[in-house]
Amino acid sequence: MARFVEATVGMAFADQPFHPSWNVPPTRAIPGLLDAPNGSGRVLSQFRWGLLPQWAKDLSFSSKTINARVETVAEKASYRAAFTARHLIIPVDGYYEWTTRGPELKQPHLITRTDDQPLLLAGLWEEWRDPAQPDSGVVRSATILTREANADVAHLHDRMPVVVEPEAIDLWLTSLGEEARPALDQLLSVSLGVLGHRPVDRAVGSVRNDGPQLIAPLA
Repeated sequence: MARFVEATVGMAFADQPFHPSWNVPPTRAIPGLLDAPNGSGRVLSQFRWGLLPQWAKDLSFSSKTINARVETVAEKASYRAAFTARHLIIPVDGYYEWTTRGPELKQPHLITRTDDQPLLLAGLWEEWRDPAQPDSGVVRSATILTREANADVAHLHDRMPVVVEPEAIDLWLTSLGEEARPALDQLLSVSLGVLGHRPVDRAVGSVRNDGPQLIAPLA
């Protein structure tokens, strides 16, 4: 999955100020909704995009774990602990995929919900501490679950993120342990027609470019 548009302006984070972005690359901060550790409800926090399992040697590992395939997430060493114990939901306005137009020209598309509501994506999270600096702070990181694309977007890319409908938020956040796989299977039954797309400016291809102009409809 390509870079995505960070969640709707106006979100309030529990731990840090929110800085909206329209072009978020891997290893940057992304929003995540999860159950508070003290059982006091749910909080919106920030996570490094790219999962860092507790045994990772350094931060560079996260560049390889931005997405986790649903077909193998329960078996892969990088994800299986989080799949069992640490679920979260990543709210975004949309995400980008690219198609090829001719031998050289690539066209980015912004994929969003057709009802203009935020996209809620199923994810996993971890807490990691640098083994070379035991006294350093804890890094929270996350990955986005991906599945085979459905008919809404299959002509753009063969994969898509796992979409969580609002009524399934509780299901995903609380279904841990042996309940994780059945819950994930339910999320895969999202209805057709939920996702739509439109072409956007190719400037989104550079992480140096940011701002709402990136998602403006093309003339």
